[in-house]
Amino acid sequence: MLDRDRIARAGLHAGGFLGPFGGGVTASMLPELGADFDVSTSVASATITAYLVPFAAFMLFSGTLGARWGRRRSVLGAYVVSFAGSALCVVATAFPVLLAGRAVQGIANAFTTPLLLATLAATTPRDRLSRSLGLFASLQAAGQTSGPLVGGLAAEATWRLAFVGVGVAAVVLALIGVPHEVREGAEPERVRLRSAWRPEVMRAAAVAFVGWGCLGGLTFLVAYRTDDGFGLTSGQRGLLLTAFGVVGMLTAGLVGRIVERVGGRRGALVGAVAGAVPVALIGVVPWVGAVGVLWALGGFCAQFVQVGLNTLVLTSDHNPAGAVSVVQAFRFIGAAAAPLAFTPIYHHSTVLGFLVPAVLLAATAPVALLSRGYAAVRR
Repeated sequence: MLDRDRIARAGLHAGGFLGPFGGGVTASMLPELGADFDVSTSVASATITAYLVPFAAFMLFSGTLGARWGRRRSVLGAYVVSFAGSALCVVATAFPVLLAGRAVQGIANAFTTPLLLATLAATTPRDRLSRSLGLFASLQAAGQTSGPLVGGLAAEATWRLAFVGVGVAAVVLALIGVPHEVREGAEPERVRLRSAWRPEVMRAAAVAFVGWGCLGGLTFLVAYRTDDGFGLTSGQRGLLLTAFGVVGMLTAGLVGRIVERVGGRRGALVGAVAGAVPVALIGVVPWVGAVGVLWALGGFCAQFVQVGLNTLVLTSDHNPAGAVSVVQAFRFIGAAAAPLAFTPIYHHSTVLGFLVPAVLLAATAPVALLSRGYAAVRR
């Protein structure tokens, strides 16, 4: 392989960093945004929603559209659009303009994430795919973890610097490029949207919806627990919450190697069922250190769900880009739905607040992935 191709392949993995990083970059700068635009902090939080809603909505069909247009061309175009959205955020002098820039960023990254995964599958030998997906997942976890940190540091000078960084990253990734696909038969020339909504894909999407909503999506609930139960300060809570992403980042490579051995379906199944244990225990353990350990263990289990499901749908011969796009969309929709679903339960009972998502985790994956006729992949 040429050096240029090696660099482009590294860029494939690095591209996984951009979407989660862009989504979380405003989380720690909301007071500064509110002050600059003369809005409340709660209104400033719309910068997160403005990114995530179009990100998840467009991802429902972005993989299929990208496959029609050409994955390489679509990814490079998405980087350009991401730069444009970042530039709009940098120059925004009115809050609606900032929201528009965030929406453009979200739409752009709705195309990068699934199409990078599909290109990774098309350029990686199948017996090494899970390992490569583990590396991709580790960079996604790094982006999710570092987004609020970088945004907070940038806001010490000016929050606009954070968006300068996102824009520069998009330009660098566009210049690095995307490797040409080498596997034959990646997709037909004209794939249909409905081919990404097959029953087996929707079963995987159901696991992604519940799996991420009841693991990664519980960040807010763990924050409540450490505040109500242990009186941690905001800084202490933030430090504890990073354990999920840091452990996920550090163990994703190991998870990829394990999934490579056991297969995507078993990997996702093990991650969901095992993840139910730390989730349930967080609501009852009396020591804050134990909460931190359990939350870190949840990050490890979540990587099995993510890498396993990605392996499962990307090794299909029928519109893998569209399939992984749908699964990833439901993953983020699950995370967005979690606060609405579990906050009332938590306020009624701390124990039930964590036990209910744990039961959903333990029950959904076996029902969805062990159903008769599941035929998305060979493993």
